[in-house]
Amino acid sequence: MEAERLERLRKTTFLHLAMEAKEALKKITGDFPDGLDSMEYFYSLFHRLYIENTPLEIDRKRIGIMCMQVPEELIYAAGAVPVRLCSGAHAFDQTGAEFMPSKSCPLIKATMGMLYTDHAHYRERLEMVVIPTTCDQKRKAGEFIESMGFNVYTLEIPPTKETEEARYYWQTSVKRFALVLQETTGQRITRKATREAIRMLNSARRQYRRLLQLRGSSPAPIYGKDVFLITNAYFFGEIREWTEALGRLNDELEKRREAGLFAGNRGAPRLLLTGSPPIFPNLKLPLLIEEAGGMIVADEVCSSSRLLYDAPVFDEPNLYDMIPAIADRYLKPCTCPCFVPNSDRKRRLLEIAREFDVDGVVYQAYSGCQLYEMEQRSIARTLQDEGIPMLYVETDYSPEDVGQLSTRIEAFIESIRSRRRR
Repeated sequence: MEAERLERLRKTTFLHLAMEAKEALKKITGDFPDGLDSMEYFYSLFHRLYIENTPLEIDRKRIGIMCMQVPEELIYAAGAVPVRLCSGAHAFDQTGAEFMPSKSCPLIKATMGMLYTDHAHYRERLEMVVIPTTCDQKRKAGEFIESMGFNVYTLEIPPTKETEEARYYWQTSVKRFALVLQETTGQRITRKATREAIRMLNSARRQYRRLLQLRGSSPAPIYGKDVFLITNAYFFGEIREWTEALGRLNDELEKRREAGLFAGNRGAPRLLLTGSPPIFPNLKLPLLIEEAGGMIVADEVCSSSRLLYDAPVFDEPNLYDMIPAIADRYLKPCTCPCFVPNSDRKRRLLEIAREFDVDGVVYQAYSGCQLYEMEQRSIARTLQDEGIPMLYVETDYSPEDVGQLSTRIEAFIESIRSRRRR
């Protein structure tokens, strides 16, 4: 009986997921003018995975990760491939609500619902699920994931990044993780493999930084909703294919910029999005912002610009230098609100606001995500002191608040236009 119930749940959930993804892609591709030819790789990737439910063809062992703080270089060096498990699907959120507290973060509920609904599929394909201690809800959810038969590894992260003790603690944690990876994949992490992994990921980072520079042009040549889709594709797309596709897109954007072509209206308010990460198919807020006439020219979220911005820096290409450099790359520049104190995030937000000449900030916090909910007041004060208006939006994966959010966003954008006129 339980097997039959789970199979019915699986079929119903994936039907709703396909409908949800189809609606999101329809908005992304059809509701905005001046489509980019080079976006087709990214659009088709999501169509195959979410609508057609076609499994990804990966010929290496897979390591599931639930946060961007997991050192991907070491996973590749161990002969495996990282697959980010964070879900943005309301269909999975509804399933996760059956066994998660009602006030849980929708991202956690959706991820748990995804693994529960299709746990046989994931359990067969994932060698391990890595959960960093950046989020209490993720860490506690790890116990339930383990009860479903997954091999769960908790990657310990210090509560601060400001001290040498914290840095030493994190480097020790990363070295321990490297040993566990070797045992899990059966492949030794060598100097050559680590250097090749760094080079491969640095190629992706170079193209992504190029995209960010183009994105910051005035007027912007690409919508923010497309940038979020591109970075979401990085979660599971084959890394070299993703990098090549992004290179082609950057070439097209440069040509459009030289030809004087741009996305949206020339005078569209330039906005920065920060807070809880937009993850497909839940691109509700970015779509509402740009449908209302705003343009997201920058962001500070872990599902986009924070994901691929920084690179490891080391003196000698040996493991004694490269592994600590990889560890530093995931700790020092990180602006996650899990760290205290978190003055570095305020500094980074102001830096981005000036660099990209933004007119305002939209701060998204998922209901139940205590870290972002608690920090929004101090961020608002910091921005206010610099004369930068901020709209705080508390939402979840449900489409029920779209009308209310649309009204608030339109009013915020109109207030920026009025401020410009004055």
